[in-house]
Amino acid sequence: MDIKMALPLNIDKLLKGRVIEWDRLEFKHGWNPEEIVHTITAFANDVNNWGGGYIIVGVEEIGGIPQFPPIGLQPNQIDRIQKELVKLANLIEPHYFAISEPVEYQGKLILIIWVAGGDRRPYKAPQTLVKNSQKRVYLRQGSVTKLASADEERFLNTISVALPFDDQINRQASIHDLDKDLMVEFLYAIGSTLYKQADTMTKLDLAKSMQLLKGAPEDLHPANVALLFFNSEPHKFFRGAFSEIVLYKDDKGITFSEKTFRGSIYKQIRDILNYLQNTVLTERVIKIAGQAEAKRIWNFPYQALEESVVNAFYHRSYENVNPIEISVYPDKIVILSFPGPLPPIDSEMLKHRKIFARDYRNRRIGDFLRELDLSEGRGTGFPTIYDIMEENASPAPIFQTDAKYTHFLTILPINQNYQRIIEEERQQELEDQQNNDDVTNDVTNVTNDVTNDVTNDVTNDILSVILNNNEVTTTELATNLKIAKRTVLRYIAKLKKTGTIERIGGTRGHWKIIEK
Repeated sequence: MDIKMALPLNIDKLLKGRVIEWDRLEFKHGWNPEEIVHTITAFANDVNNWGGGYIIVGVEEIGGIPQFPPIGLQPNQIDRIQKELVKLANLIEPHYFAISEPVEYQGKLILIIWVAGGDRRPYKAPQTLVKNSQKRVYLRQGSVTKLASADEERFLNTISVALPFDDQINRQASIHDLDKDLMVEFLYAIGSTLYKQADTMTKLDLAKSMQLLKGAPEDLHPANVALLFFNSEPHKFFRGAFSEIVLYKDDKGITFSEKTFRGSIYKQIRDILNYLQNTVLTERVIKIAGQAEAKRIWNFPYQALEESVVNAFYHRSYENVNPIEISVYPDKIVILSFPGPLPPIDSEMLKHRKIFARDYRNRRIGDFLRELDLSEGRGTGFPTIYDIMEENASPAPIFQTDAKYTHFLTILPINQNYQRIIEEERQQELEDQQNNDDVTNDVTNVTNDVTNDVTNDVTNDILSVILNNNEVTTTELATNLKIAKRTVLRYIAKLKKTGTIERIGGTRGHWKIIEK
């Protein structure tokens, strides 16, 4: 089996612990096959469903800190190690083949071994490389590889009954359901060296390199995570794999608008954040007494919103048919996902600033999101949201679930200073509008007074002429009063309508003024 492949990740970020937590990295200054087979087995057992880990050979570690530039390996060492890796894979029970890639880093050759969480746990490795050595279960505890205790082995057997859903094979789908363009776009976005080779690879080979396929070589199918990230319509496989935003115009929720987001979950996250940034997020400037510089505040800080949205996509269950719901109210943003957190996290624990989760619902989704710089390391999500809300002088976020763990709720309250400024602006707008209305009414009244005065003058002049000569014609009226004939006709019509005058006879008749 060929286990030499380019890795679908950013090597520089990996070595600096920016996309993978330090507990999932093992640095080795040289090749020690016995230690390494134990660590491969421990990562493959993935007791916490964190997604396995990486072994980096050729980098010294002192006090848990990798030392750079690396010590490095010779080219002939790389070839020999990769051949030995195949032998070690056959010593593991059941067999487990890790993926390795030689990389030149800071002028030195190193070997990176990618050990994804295995599908056939528990895995066992020989205690020593002596023939017929007893095979035992190895686990990771923090950054250390250790023999599993009897209790730990029983626990591993319990959780091995079912893989995390995102890493399970989907036999209803095939390689044809994956979009190579989305795969290449992802590799480009994270800066993977695999991107440079992608154009010359078939979709099948690229999917294999990214460990997106599972099953026997003759019967490969995508893992669920592959469909969630690299299919443009994942909701056709997972009914709840879409999201909705509802914008409420009032506190009572009577007036609102809705928008639905579909596509790969990476696209949904990106589109949701762009939409909220362009539609909802706004800032104001406030003056602080005694300070030269003004302070800029946001109604909702973007980074806190980003972390909250990403957490919803990361920790939700894609077996659940309900979409992620984001409700934007005038005074808060509420993000609802299903179901709730995994025990032992409950409503009381959610009141604390920092939470330590033992188990994760999705082990592959988190790695993809971290590669895209969309997710923090384990246990850092809540503190990040708290810190950003504090930096914006916003109230603390609220996290809630119910006793049956049916849902998870994140509430981001609006910044109180921002809300005060908005209310003051609205009050000023109302006052300005009232002032404008008052001015308009004054102008209207003056105009009406002037118009009435003019109207009365013309009417009195017409009646005066008629009183002196009741046979006067409209043409003569226009001449005598020095106004247009059509104006005379208009006023005559008004006088007739009000019953002030009437015409007796036709063109040879006369006017009659009616006494009231």
